[in-house]
Amino acid sequence: MYFSGFCLENEKELFQQYKIQSQYCISGFSYGAQKAFEYALESKQRIDTLQLFSPAFFQDKDEKYKRMQVMFFNKNPQEYCKNFLQNCQLGSKEVDMQNYFVMGSSEELQSLLYYEWDKEKLQKLLEKNIKIEVYLGSEDKIIDSHKAKDFFKQFGTVYFFKNKGHIL
Repeated sequence: MYFSGFCLENEKELFQQYKIQSQYCISGFSYGAQKAFEYALESKQRIDTLQLFSPAFFQDKDEKYKRMQVMFFNKNPQEYCKNFLQNCQLGSKEVDMQNYFVMGSSEELQSLLYYEWDKEKLQKLLEKNIKIEVYLGSEDKIIDSHKAKDFFKQFGTVYFFKNKGHIL
Protein backbone atom coordinates (compact mmCIF):
# COMPACT_ATOMS: atom_id res chain seq x y z
CA MET A 1 0.00 0.00 0.00
CA TYR A 2 1.28 3.44 -0.94
CA PHE A 3 0.17 6.95 0.15
CA SER A 4 0.80 9.92 -2.16
CA GLY A 5 2.33 13.25 -1.26
CA PHE A 6 0.67 16.67 -1.13
CA CYS A 7 -0.64 17.75 -4.56
CA LEU A 8 0.41 14.41 -6.05
CA GLU A 9 -1.03 11.11 -7.16
CA ASN A 10 0.43 7.95 -8.69
CA GLU A 11 4.00 9.11 -8.06
CA LYS A 12 4.99 5.85 -6.38
CA GLU A 13 6.83 4.82 -9.55
CA LEU A 14 9.43 7.48 -8.70
CA PHE A 15 10.47 5.36 -5.71
CA GLN A 16 10.53 1.94 -7.41
CA GLN A 17 14.25 1.53 -6.86
CA TYR A 18 13.72 1.77 -3.09
CA LYS A 19 10.23 0.41 -2.59
CA ILE A 20 9.87 -3.06 -1.16
CA GLN A 21 7.47 -5.09 -3.29
CA SER A 22 5.48 -6.90 -0.60
CA GLN A 23 1.90 -6.98 0.55
CA TYR A 24 3.26 -6.44 4.06
CA CYS A 25 5.01 -3.16 3.28
CA ILE A 26 3.33 0.25 3.69
CA SER A 27 4.96 3.32 2.19
CA GLY A 28 4.32 6.98 1.57
CA PHE A 29 5.99 10.08 0.23
CA SER A 30 6.13 13.39 2.13
CA TYR A 31 2.53 14.08 3.25
CA GLY A 32 1.77 10.49 2.29
CA ALA A 33 4.46 9.34 4.75
CA GLN A 34 2.37 10.87 7.54
CA LYS A 35 -0.70 9.03 6.23
CA ALA A 36 1.21 5.75 5.90
CA PHE A 37 2.46 6.12 9.47
CA GLU A 38 -1.05 6.71 10.83
CA TYR A 39 -2.38 3.77 8.81
CA ALA A 40 0.33 1.50 10.23
CA LEU A 41 -0.54 2.62 13.76
CA GLU A 42 -4.24 1.82 13.37
CA SER A 43 -4.02 -1.27 11.17
CA LYS A 44 -4.82 -4.70 12.54
CA GLN A 45 -3.28 -6.32 9.47
CA ARG A 46 0.25 -7.65 9.32
CA ILE A 47 2.81 -5.00 8.43
CA ASP A 48 6.49 -5.86 8.31
CA THR A 49 7.96 -2.61 7.02
CA LEU A 50 6.97 1.04 6.93
CA GLN A 51 8.87 3.06 4.32
CA LEU A 52 8.83 6.84 4.69
CA PHE A 53 10.12 8.69 1.62
CA SER A 54 11.07 12.29 2.47
CA PRO A 55 8.51 12.43 5.30
CA ALA A 56 6.89 15.85 5.73
CA PHE A 57 8.73 17.01 8.85
CA PHE A 58 7.87 20.54 9.94
CA GLN A 59 7.89 20.32 13.73
CA ASP A 60 11.17 22.22 13.65
CA LYS A 61 9.39 25.22 12.04
CA ASP A 62 7.76 27.98 14.06
CA GLU A 63 4.15 29.13 13.92
CA LYS A 64 4.99 32.11 11.72
CA TYR A 65 6.53 29.88 9.05
CA LYS A 66 3.48 27.63 9.01
CA ARG A 67 1.00 30.51 8.87
CA MET A 68 2.95 32.10 6.01
CA GLN A 69 2.87 28.86 4.00
CA VAL A 70 -0.90 28.61 4.40
CA MET A 71 -1.34 32.31 3.60
CA PHE A 72 0.70 32.01 0.38
CA PHE A 73 -1.28 28.93 -0.63
CA ASN A 74 -4.62 30.63 0.02
CA LYS A 75 -3.53 33.75 -1.89
CA ASN A 76 -2.58 31.83 -5.06
CA PRO A 77 -2.85 28.02 -4.88
CA GLN A 78 -1.64 27.47 -8.46
CA GLU A 79 1.51 29.53 -7.96
CA TYR A 80 2.16 27.96 -4.56
CA CYS A 81 1.90 24.45 -6.03
CA LYS A 82 4.09 25.37 -9.00
CA ASN A 83 6.78 26.62 -6.61
CA PHE A 84 6.34 23.55 -4.40
CA LEU A 85 6.82 21.17 -7.33
CA GLN A 86 9.93 23.07 -8.47
CA ASN A 87 11.39 22.83 -4.96
CA CYS A 88 10.67 19.10 -4.93
CA GLN A 89 12.87 18.83 -8.01
CA LEU A 90 15.88 20.77 -6.72
CA GLY A 91 18.74 18.41 -6.03
CA SER A 92 16.73 15.51 -7.45
CA LYS A 93 16.51 13.64 -10.69
CA GLU A 94 14.66 15.50 -13.42
CA VAL A 95 11.04 14.40 -13.41
CA ASP A 96 8.04 16.05 -15.04
CA MET A 97 6.04 16.53 -11.85
CA GLN A 98 3.03 17.78 -13.84
CA ASN A 99 2.40 14.12 -14.72
CA TYR A 100 1.54 13.50 -11.07
CA PHE A 101 0.00 16.84 -10.07
CA VAL A 102 -3.44 17.22 -8.50
CA MET A 103 -4.51 20.40 -6.74
CA GLY A 104 -4.20 20.07 -2.99
CA SER A 105 -6.30 21.88 -0.44
CA SER A 106 -5.55 24.40 2.27
CA GLU A 107 -6.75 21.85 4.83
CA GLU A 108 -4.27 19.25 3.57
CA LEU A 109 -1.45 21.78 3.68
CA GLN A 110 -2.33 22.75 7.25
CA SER A 111 -2.54 19.09 8.22
CA LEU A 112 0.94 18.33 6.93
CA LEU A 113 2.52 21.51 8.32
CA TYR A 114 1.10 21.05 11.82
CA TYR A 115 1.61 17.29 12.01
CA GLU A 116 3.70 16.17 14.97
CA TRP A 117 5.73 12.99 14.63
CA ASP A 118 5.12 11.44 18.04
CA LYS A 119 7.98 9.48 19.61
CA GLU A 120 5.60 7.33 21.64
CA LYS A 121 3.65 6.37 18.51
CA LEU A 122 6.86 5.54 16.68
CA GLN A 123 7.86 3.37 19.62
CA LYS A 124 4.47 1.59 19.40
CA LEU A 125 5.26 0.60 15.83
CA LEU A 126 8.56 -0.84 16.94
CA GLU A 127 6.75 -2.79 19.66
CA LYS A 128 4.49 -4.19 16.91
CA ASN A 129 7.71 -5.43 15.25
CA ILE A 130 7.31 -3.07 12.31
CA LYS A 131 10.62 -2.12 10.74
CA ILE A 132 10.82 1.61 9.93
CA GLU A 133 12.88 2.84 6.98
CA VAL A 134 13.30 6.56 6.27
CA TYR A 135 14.69 7.89 2.99
CA LEU A 136 16.05 11.45 2.94
CA GLY A 137 18.02 13.59 0.50
CA SER A 138 20.75 15.86 1.80
CA GLU A 139 19.72 18.64 -0.62
CA ASP A 140 16.01 18.62 0.23
CA LYS A 141 14.48 22.09 -0.31
CA ILE A 142 11.12 21.21 1.31
CA ILE A 143 12.17 19.95 4.74
CA ASP A 144 15.32 20.16 6.84
CA SER A 145 16.50 16.64 6.11
CA HIS A 146 19.33 16.87 8.64
CA LYS A 147 16.89 17.52 11.48
CA ALA A 148 14.57 14.81 10.18
CA LYS A 149 17.52 12.38 10.08
CA ASP A 150 18.43 13.19 13.68
CA PHE A 151 14.83 12.64 14.76
CA PHE A 152 14.11 9.39 12.91
CA LYS A 153 17.45 7.62 13.41
CA GLN A 154 16.41 6.55 16.91
CA PHE A 155 13.45 4.60 15.50
CA GLY A 156 14.71 2.90 12.38
CA THR A 157 17.11 2.80 9.49
CA VAL A 158 17.68 6.16 7.84
CA TYR A 159 19.02 6.22 4.29
CA PHE A 160 20.57 9.64 3.77
CA PHE A 161 21.47 10.31 0.14
CA LYS A 162 24.09 12.91 -0.76
CA ASN A 163 23.16 15.34 -3.55
CA LYS A 164 19.51 14.25 -3.58
CA GLY A 165 16.42 16.32 -2.98
CA HIS A 166 12.83 15.72 -1.88
CA ILE A 167 12.08 13.37 -4.79
CA LEU A 168 15.41 11.58 -4.14
